Amino acid sequence: MVGAKFWVPRVVEGRYNRVRIRPPYAIPVEATNLQKTLFVADLHADTLLWGRDLLTRTTIGHVDLPRLQQTNVSLQFFTVVTSIPRNLNIESNSGSSDLVRYLAIAEGWPARTWNSPKERALYQAGRLRRFESDSHGTLVILRTRADLAQFLASREPHRLATILGAEGAQPLGGRLENVDVLWAAGYRLMSATHFTDTAVGGSASGPRKSGLTDLGRRWVHAMEAKGMLIDLAHASPATVRDVTSMATKPVIVSHRGVKGTCDNNRNLSDDEMRAVARTGGVIGIGYWEAAVCGRDADAIARAILYTARIVGVEHVALGSDFDGSTTTSFDATGIPLITDAQGLSKHEIRLVIGENVLRVLSRTLPD
Repeated sequence: MVGAKFWVPRVVEGRYNRVRIRPPYAIPVEATNLQKTLFVADLHADTLLWGRDLLTRTTIGHVDLPRLQQTNVSLQFFTVVTSIPRNLNIESNSGSSDLVRYLAIAEGWPARTWNSPKERALYQAGRLRRFESDSHGTLVILRTRADLAQFLASREPHRLATILGAEGAQPLGGRLENVDVLWAAGYRLMSATHFTDTAVGGSASGPRKSGLTDLGRRWVHAMEAKGMLIDLAHASPATVRDVTSMATKPVIVSHRGVKGTCDNNRNLSDDEMRAVARTGGVIGIGYWEAAVCGRDADAIARAILYTARIVGVEHVALGSDFDGSTTTSFDATGIPLITDAQGLSKHEIRLVIGENVLRVLSRTLPD
């Protein structure tokens, strides 16, 4: 049993979080030098799910602190998965099964987490706080605008800021007061849905493709009042429409593709992109094949350029979905490949690579 706690999660993650091309990567000197001058932000990674030590370099998966430091990432969103349906797909998932329960048991999570998405969210938040404590100031969880301002004012090489988020509203358990519980645990982002519908609203991969529920409309107000970002990464078109029509603060799409370069049910239409942009928000372009219909940095760059053309470069960001049961062409040390591939001006690259995310955080984080 003790041995299984260590090797089962490694085997499972090795199967699901793959890298097609192992580092080191052939990155032009000009792109490497430019990368060193950028504030690099990534809107989505699921690393906390897998039980690895975030502070230790490994060859498993896509992300750990040393690999992020190597590529000059300054801000990494770590988003917590609390429920995954069996036979997951981008078209229709019923939500009648839950694979995270088995992963939690295999990784030795406390028994209270086995049947409770809320307790899973609190447990993973605790893991991130422990990483913060053990990093001796290298890893910093941002909770307020003051935290962000302090981090920017005292930026030192190799320090990493992070935002903690929940991928899907399952941790709420249908109870709005749990927004306060998650906020107190450090959460500053939540998406309405993941691959299944929730009590808040409909998923792009749910059976009904419905919009916000009555609870969901109250959830939007509660999120904005607490200073928490609303994420539409997995939202149905109806949920995107409902949220963006009532939002008074920027909303984000943390990791997704766009139909203009990769037309499938998971990706955003031009009108959905415009709706997000009208809130002042940003769209994080993902790195996996179903997001960009390609297997290299050029495909990611095409999606970035298309999105910039439709809604403006100030509404585009990076949303890797690293460690999200995805196969990518590179791990975190390959991010400069995107910088090199883009075909944007240096000012535009700075916006996309990180400064757009800073603008949104400055408008949404609590005082």
